Amino acid sequence: MSKRQLPTVHLRDVAFYRQNLKTRFPFKYGIASMTNVPHLFVVATLETGGRVARGASADVLPPKWFTKDPDTSYEQDDLPSMQSVIRQAADFGRQVGHQSCFFDWWKQLYDAQHAWACQQDIAQLLAGFGVSLIERAVLDAICRSVELPLFQAFHTNVLGIDFSAIRPALGALRPRDVLPKTPNHRVLLRHTIGLGDPLTDSALAESDRPQDGLPLTLEENIRAYGLQYFKIKLSGDLDADRLRLTEIASIVDHHVGTRARITLDGNENFQTIAQFREAWSRLREPKQLRDFFDRSLLFVEQPVHRFSTLDKLAGEELHAWPDAPSIIIDESDADLTSLPRAIALGYSGTSHKNCKGIIKSLLGAATVAHHRQHAKPLILSAEDLVNVGPVALLQDLAMVACLGISHVERNGHQYFAGLSMFPDEIQQSMLDGHPDLVERGWDGTTALAPHGGMLSLRSVNEAPFGLKPFPNWTLFDPWRL
Repeated sequence: MSKRQLPTVHLRDVAFYRQNLKTRFPFKYGIASMTNVPHLFVVATLETGGRVARGASADVLPPKWFTKDPDTSYEQDDLPSMQSVIRQAADFGRQVGHQSCFFDWWKQLYDAQHAWACQQDIAQLLAGFGVSLIERAVLDAICRSVELPLFQAFHTNVLGIDFSAIRPALGALRPRDVLPKTPNHRVLLRHTIGLGDPLTDSALAESDRPQDGLPLTLEENIRAYGLQYFKIKLSGDLDADRLRLTEIASIVDHHVGTRARITLDGNENFQTIAQFREAWSRLREPKQLRDFFDRSLLFVEQPVHRFSTLDKLAGEELHAWPDAPSIIIDESDADLTSLPRAIALGYSGTSHKNCKGIIKSLLGAATVAHHRQHAKPLILSAEDLVNVGPVALLQDLAMVACLGISHVERNGHQYFAGLSMFPDEIQQSMLDGHPDLVERGWDGTTALAPHGGMLSLRSVNEAPFGLKPFPNWTLFDPWRL
């Protein structure tokens, strides 16, 4: 399909809306503990292919993920910084004007945003978050305009995606060459075990239990959802981690057995690969944990701080560790150069998250496919950013389905009481549009509905970009960023 046949893009307006969310119990990860967080909706209006179309995106604005600085205040520093990069991306998205296709529009937006971030000394990961939110809203609008679900938009390449314009080594590869022939219709849910999550039923006082009818402890979640896959957060305190991992291993072995698979989130707790290697050796000293890791561990995610992950020293230490577990990057996957650099150093891959970008994840899939042709298996995992409905969760699942990833970390369903904080009209539209993905519980809570440890993606795949009903934005508070 020539560029003359592709839908053009001209972003005309971007509007922002807000819904404040409160967790059921604190989500403790790294140096942060989330209890209250704003949820941002982005609505883009654009001209595409001679039509006016609207699309949406959304995300929570979490503490201490895009910038991990213990000396800053969330309210006075981190939140304003996130708002600033989102606002700037919206401005750049309009300023690039009329473009011949989505990819050309996106590339000009990306280049402008990241050049600005360099000038302003803004972290590239944070700058990319702004691009991603605008990118997703525009992509949703295009899919609605051309009446194609996301997978078909990728496979037919109505978006004009050209991998070689960013990574020449990818040559003539196109999205259809690196994606599966059909999107996944189901995906295994990889359940987050946060640093403060209650593990056993006996460890939880009844007075501490939220009255929402949803499972809370690890044991309850396994029983309720049939979980088999788990993501375990590490604190960096070796003794505490070993004790907690031992308890988790006992619970998982008892309830799931040899079907269980785990990933470990290093949460940037180590300054060097050598430090992590020493800690890994000591974590594996107890036979129970050694056996647990040997039969269940898939990979370790981001054990080294983002500032030193891609240093030359990291590569030297990885190459000197022949029996290392598979290690992937996450927070250090900040820009379009990060993954090739990580692979060259000896890392095993990276993570997909919508908050890092749609084209960026497609590039990741293309890079993994390219290296697979050369007999070097790599990992493209699917991780979470506390995704919740009615927009962010569904769009992320749509990408996971398109990428063909078999399991995905999900945690928004456990740290928030489903969609209970959203207006009734929003909850009902989710039930009507996605009855395979969400359900209403006995107490009236509309929430994610995993069955047999899996989520159904059929309604997500049928939608333009994950989301069937377009929300009524008058139900939310406008937010001037």
